[in-house]
Formats: sequence, C-alpha cells, structure tokens
Amino acid sequence: MSTDTRPADRTGRTDGTRLGVVALTGVVVGSMVGAGIFSIPQNMAAGPAAPGALLVGWAVTGVGMLALALTFQFLGRRAADTHGGLYGYARDGFGPMPATLVAWGYWISAWLGDLAYLVLIFSTLGLFWEVFGDGTTWVSTLGGTVVLWGYAALLLRGVREASAVNVVVTVAKLVPILVFLVVGVMAFDPAVFTVDLWGRQEDLGPVFDQVRAMMLVTVWAFLGIEGATVFARRARRDGDVGRATVMGFALVLTLLVAVNLLAAGILTRPELTDLQDPSLAGVLEAVVGRWGAVLISVGLLVSVGGAFLAWQLLCAEILASTARAGGLPRMLGEEPRPGVPRRAILLTTAVLQVALVWAHFRGAAYYDVILMSGSMMLVPYLVSSLYALRLAARGGGGGGTAVVFTGVSTVYALWLLYAGGLSYLLMSSVFYAVGLVAHAWTRREQGRPVLRGWEVALAAGIVVAAGWAAVGLLTGGLQV
Repeated sequence: MSTDTRPADRTGRTDGTRLGVVALTGVVVGSMVGAGIFSIPQNMAAGPAAPGALLVGWAVTGVGMLALALTFQFLGRRAADTHGGLYGYARDGFGPMPATLVAWGYWISAWLGDLAYLVLIFSTLGLFWEVFGDGTTWVSTLGGTVVLWGYAALLLRGVREASAVNVVVTVAKLVPILVFLVVGVMAFDPAVFTVDLWGRQEDLGPVFDQVRAMMLVTVWAFLGIEGATVFARRARRDGDVGRATVMGFALVLTLLVAVNLLAAGILTRPELTDLQDPSLAGVLEAVVGRWGAVLISVGLLVSVGGAFLAWQLLCAEILASTARAGGLPRMLGEEPRPGVPRRAILLTTAVLQVALVWAHFRGAAYYDVILMSGSMMLVPYLVSSLYALRLAARGGGGGGTAVVFTGVSTVYALWLLYAGGLSYLLMSSVFYAVGLVAHAWTRREQGRPVLRGWEVALAAGIVVAAGWAAVGLLTGGLQV
C-alpha cells in the first residue's frame, strides 16, 4: 500500500510517480530486455536459420510483436475494469473454462521460463567449470535446487524486490550488450555473413521453413511483452504511453536484431550452433579473447540472479490473482500475510523442482526449455488478440486503427501456432489437460457446472490431443 501523501493530479498520479516519454521508454526497455538476448546467436543458428532467413524472420517478428504490444496496450485502456489480466480478458470474451486454461498456460510458460533461467545460470558457470556442463548435470541440478528454495524462502518471508537491485540488474544487462555491439561492429565481416546467405550450401531447406523454425525463439525473446504497458499509470500524459510503447519496442527489437546479425557476421552458422549458452559469451571471446566471455557471463549471472526473485514471484502471482478472480481453487489465492500467496509460492516451487530433476534426466538444455515456454504462451496471446479484435470491431475505441493492429496481432498469433508445429501443440495439450482438472476442481468448489455448451467439445479435443501426445512420448513418435 502506498504511503505517498503528495498531491495528485486529475488522473490520480502523484508528482513523484509521473514519468515523461523518455523516462517511460527507459522503463519499458528495462522490463522487456531479458536474459534471452545473451543466447540469441546460438538459438537462432540452431533453428536452423541462415543469415538471410534471419532478416526475413525479424521483419515478420517486428510487425507481429509491435501489433501484439499495441493490442495489450489497447486492452489495458479499454478493458481497464477487467480483473485478472489475461484471465479476465479470456473470461469476458469466451467464458470460464477458456479463461482458466489461458491463465494456466501463462503460468506454465512462466515457470518454464524460470526453469530456463536456472539451467542458463549453471550453463554459464559451465563455461568455466566443467562440472556444471550444460546446466543439467547433477551438480547443476543440486545447485539449482539450492537457488530455487533459497529464493522461495525469501518470498515466503515477504521479500519482493528492491529498487537498488533493479538498478544493478539493468546495468548488468545493458553494459555487456553495449560492449558487444561496439566490438561487433568493428569485427563484422560481410564475407562471413554472406558465405551461405540463404542456407543453400548447407541444404537448410526453403527460407519459409527456416523462418518458421526461428519463431518460437523470438516469442521467448519478447516474453513479457504483455506486461510492458503496466507502466501506463506512471505516465505524465496518456499520450506518452503509446509513444513509449512504440519507442521502447523499437529499441528492444533493434538490440535483438543487432546482436543476432552481428554475431552472424563474426562466426559462421555451424560455429554459432556449436557454442554453449550463453552463446554471446563465445562470440565475444572469439573476437577479444577470454575476458569477453567473462564480461558477458558476469553480466548475465548478476542480471538473472538479481531478477529471479521477481520472476518466481510472477509465477505465484499468476496463480494467486487467478484464484482471487474465481478461476482457480480459492486456497491458491490465500495470503497469510499481505503480498505472500503462500500456497501459490509453494506449488510453483515444487513444480519447478520436479521440472529441474526432469531436465537432468531428459538432458533438456536451455534451448529445449525456451521453445516449450514460448509455445505455452501462444494460446494466451491468441485469445487476448481475439478478444481485443472483438472489442475494436464493436466500437470499443481506437477506430479503424485499432481494428487493424488487433487484426494483425490475431493473424500473427495464428501464424505462431502454425510455425511452432504439431509437436509443440500436442505437448501443450498435455499441460492444458491438467489445467482441465484444476478447472473442474474450481467449479465444483463454487457449486457451478464444470462445463457448459461448446466447452464440452473443447475439453474433449484437449483430452484427445493429450492422449495422442502421451502415446507419442511413450513410443518415441513425438520428439520435442
């Protein structure tokens, strides 16, 4: 609860919280640039995607993600009274069961993202000590367990985040990236970039397929875009929000594209594919020597270590806020003390612990986990885009412009589902089938019908797809 007693303007913003467009843009950039940028060179090369396909893929991503950012901004304004975020949009647009599944998918994506960061932390240490390997060795798993439960203990004590930590995290992220950009521009070799521009020498297949292959990685790179507009309440003027969203998005896109393309002009695609994550460390080391790898690695460790508390809290908050809005069992929303959803924290941490052990036995490296995390966000993105398109088409504000960008966002979300492929769609259905159990529990707890009308057909389709996926996993016919 705020204790600020300074006078507020007519919008309810106090003098100390109002930000101009430049400051607001900086906040948006800081919230959107994640640790994924440190691994983008290898992740894109492993797609596989040749440099020419990267250019096409980033162009598609730029248009689609901008439309998605504007769509969430539109929802933040036009559906401001909707409680529960993505859950609330889905509930108001499509009913209780799809809403619960959207929140469930968002939660799965979030804790898979946390799993990816744990693997990345120890993969980074593995660059210097072999015992940590690619982040999934037994030593890494034990280390990840200590980190996971240590942060959970802090959350249970009511610790959330400190502004001083946020400053350190932001500097730790941006300084190594800026150093790489300066060095990368000087080391960029057009001959390396164009040696196999479209992947024909390596027989990587049609450019269309290469672009498809990189899409889930771009989703991971921009994961969190749905929250970029939460800073609207801190804007000095309402018009600053839209400008800051566009400018912040453009800067983040520029950073991602620059890092990716410069790396492709320093090392060839096969060389990039062979790098261990964080691959940006390997690229910089190839140019300046060992200190380059150390700089990137230290920056990443400080960045991820400092921000992991907030990420773990986000997972718990998704469960708790959905439970309070009536979409999950009540116990997940209970707070023994303000701001501490104890059961949601414990459930998230326990699931992450199981996933951490699974990653060890499965040998699921960082790249494998981020693809699954990205795929779980596709349904929430699609449902939110469809709801926004319906609002815009029914005169919800924004005129024809809103119809255009919400329409583009919807088409883009459908494209991402297609690009992700059948394997990830089937794997997602397994998680959503578990979400159906959570939905049934919630509805019975409320004394309401579990399924209504068309929800029966949707639930049946999810169960069939999950069964298909289970058979495929057991027989080896489904590989993800």
